[in-house]
Amino acid sequence: MTPPNATASPADAGDGVGRATGAVLTRAGKGVLAGSVLLYAAAFALGYRETVVLASGGVIGLIVALLWTLPRARLDVGREVTPLKVSRGDAAVAVLRVHNQGRLAPAGLRARDRVGAAEHVVELPTLRGGRARVVSYTLPTDTRGEIEVGPLAVVREDPFGLTRNVTEYGERARLLVRPRVVPLGVLPSGRAPHLEGPSGDRAPSGTATFQTLREYVPGDDMRHVHWRSTARTGTLMVRRLVDASLPVTTVALDTRAFSAEAWSRAAAAAGSASGIEGAAGSVSRAVSRAVSGARSASSATGSGAGPASRIGVGSEAGPVARAWFELAVDVAASVAVGAARAGFPVRVVTGERVLLDLRGGAGDVEAVLDALALVGLGDDPGTDPVRLARPGGSLVVVTGDPSAVAGVAAARRRHERTVCLRVAPSGGPVSVPGVTVLDVPDLETLAVVWTGVAR
Repeated sequence: MTPPNATASPADAGDGVGRATGAVLTRAGKGVLAGSVLLYAAAFALGYRETVVLASGGVIGLIVALLWTLPRARLDVGREVTPLKVSRGDAAVAVLRVHNQGRLAPAGLRARDRVGAAEHVVELPTLRGGRARVVSYTLPTDTRGEIEVGPLAVVREDPFGLTRNVTEYGERARLLVRPRVVPLGVLPSGRAPHLEGPSGDRAPSGTATFQTLREYVPGDDMRHVHWRSTARTGTLMVRRLVDASLPVTTVALDTRAFSAEAWSRAAAAAGSASGIEGAAGSVSRAVSRAVSGARSASSATGSGAGPASRIGVGSEAGPVARAWFELAVDVAASVAVGAARAGFPVRVVTGERVLLDLRGGAGDVEAVLDALALVGLGDDPGTDPVRLARPGGSLVVVTGDPSAVAGVAAARRRHERTVCLRVAPSGGPVSVPGVTVLDVPDLETLAVVWTGVAR
């Protein structure tokens, strides 16, 4: 189950006014031109009149091709991308609208739209004057990240492919492919440092709980003036009242790229530890789905598109490791979205930086998904995200490294609740005092096991 997409207006390719580049020779046309020149040269040097006929035929063909493509078609072209934000794997489409505003019916038209590193070509039928055509095509959403759509170009080419006339329309659009999430509850805290809830420097100002005294600043409510302290210090002092802050859920996403050898050892350990044919088969099927998904996403958007393409792992385990990292991002997004949607503060950290620090609320759900849509694996293997976790509240570590549990165990005393979610194949159950360790091979499993943890 995925959350509703953001209510963003579709991106239009423009107002229909195109920027023409004029008729140009294609590679085949340049070859015909060069061959004609060589034939003319051979006829002049060797006196072969037959070559003049062949050369003249090539030149005449080029002239006819130029006359075919030189007139600019009077078209009103627009393209909309909807929705602009989509969960990974959900549908996103581009709707192409072409209206012939002229009287003639131009032939040989096709629309060319760049999607990431790939190119989508739509053959357009011959449109009579005043007629319009609407064509829609799906956009690849298998790879999380920001996909640039455009520029949109309408190409008119002669039947022999010697010349073409390219007209660009509108601006580029950006499709944001965000993580998939499942609905999760918020983790309950193990203890309450304050009778009315934890209160600290980050607690919002309010009227419920006295926190400290401070000097008066213009705009303060005079009813909060503490007259005894004012008389004792000679400075106007006011009471700072706060609303008790809610427990913070810190989601630590491990962005370290563990090596292919480490992943292979973990997968082998998972297979040998299970000892059950059904479990081994499920791991194998999960790996197969991961490889096929990663390869299809790579071929659809190009080798350099999206955050997943920047993962530095071995060539053999690369597609599988990329797929496990995509699952890790989905798991982290599910936990963070669940806390924010319940109105609790949420903090998302990676090995490099604090990605988000939010107070919680329905509006923060979009911020979580947008930020995690662009996160990728880090280059430094020593960047442990747990070190950026602020003490207090609940700590949820999402990692693909089976050996990361030891680092999580060292931080358990600083938090009221500590959970480690392992998304890669592991060597079997691990018992760590004070830490709940769960293996999450897919999002469906996360929704099941999280129910027991959130009680």
